[in-house]
Amino acid sequence: MIRRYLALAVAALLTGVLTGCENTDSWVDAHPAAGWSAQYGDAANSSYSAVHGADTLKPAWSRSVKGSLGAQVALGATGYLAANAQTAGGCSLMVWESDNNARQRWCTRLVLGGGWSSALFDGFDNLYVGQPGTMLSYPPTQWIRWRQPVIGMPTTPRLLDDGQLLVVTHLGQVLVFDAHRGTVVGTPLDLVTGVDPTDSQRGLGDCPQGRRGCPVAAAPAFSKATNIVALNLWEPGAESPVLVGLRYRPNQTPMLNREWTSTAVGQGPLASPVLSADGATAYVNGRDQRLWAINTADGKAKWSVPLNFLAQTPPSVSPNGLIVAGGGPDAKLMAVRDNGDKGDVVWTRDDVTPLTTTSRAAGLGYTVAREGGHGQTLLVFDTSDGHTLNSYPLPEATGWPVGVSIGHDRRVVAATSDGQVYGFAPA
Repeated sequence: MIRRYLALAVAALLTGVLTGCENTDSWVDAHPAAGWSAQYGDAANSSYSAVHGADTLKPAWSRSVKGSLGAQVALGATGYLAANAQTAGGCSLMVWESDNNARQRWCTRLVLGGGWSSALFDGFDNLYVGQPGTMLSYPPTQWIRWRQPVIGMPTTPRLLDDGQLLVVTHLGQVLVFDAHRGTVVGTPLDLVTGVDPTDSQRGLGDCPQGRRGCPVAAAPAFSKATNIVALNLWEPGAESPVLVGLRYRPNQTPMLNREWTSTAVGQGPLASPVLSADGATAYVNGRDQRLWAINTADGKAKWSVPLNFLAQTPPSVSPNGLIVAGGGPDAKLMAVRDNGDKGDVVWTRDDVTPLTTTSRAAGLGYTVAREGGHGQTLLVFDTSDGHTLNSYPLPEATGWPVGVSIGHDRRVVAATSDGQVYGFAPA
């Protein structure tokens, strides 16, 4: 009898041990870094972070990429910064230590032509970045983890569920990669027919301005809540671009399918779409100078609001539905509330010209605004009513600002098209 009880006790112990050793591999799946992992912050392009931002900053460092920039810098989980530059010679992809006076960690040279897309950091500081005809991944060192051919220039990549990487090229090829192995998962989807797979640089010159020669000129947006991918598509021969919704279906065949095509946005969308926190709405700049809210279930318009200026960069949106309109040379600082069936203007600043998308940290907004005739200043403001909290001139800034990135450590980084990068720390 005693032996039987001992046997039962051992069996119970082993069962508990085995139960406690169930597969927990999910923790190693690639996921976005806790910082500003890529252009526009997250996969939804929300330009919003839950970090409690600093309303008072101090200049920490400034340096140049010795070339040009077309996208925000990416900030990783441990203080790394990645800049996808276009340089005449030497390095173009650079990784610096944002919290250590921008000390360069490593750099390498990519095939040029895709500076309007940013790199993406995952939570392990692996980097994902495209060049014409190729998608690449780097570990925290400069040695290549994997590289795979694609048709066209990858826009800013996005991480999906289960360690899968979404890549949409400017020529309309849509692929899902295993982020660790670099293998293609499922079958690629082609949004444009008749593309020459050997000419991955065709139309690249039209991408920064969103012109007709570039079918997909801006980064897609992905919502984990609805598994919807929203992107702009200018099909060959079309008068204007359209908004397209793709459905991501993990572990199914096909994994991605074209769910709807929307012509609701007046004169076509401009710049990347932005998805709401629940994934049910896409916010899109119209070339008709209106901000549009599109239902991601069917591509139909929910509402639109006149901006009376052409927003050339995407809006930003918080989880509570407060939208700050995009920037541009004739823009005004403006906030709109999504009230379901309509959008209401909450406040407008006629005295501020935001040149970039407003990057947000909880209730704070950061944008680069025009200062005087040609100067640029980093503006910190309260998003509830738009009032200015602080401003910091960007010394000798030239070109146009490409955006503001917010780190998990509350550090802020602004950059310009002429390759100047400015780092700020909480005061």
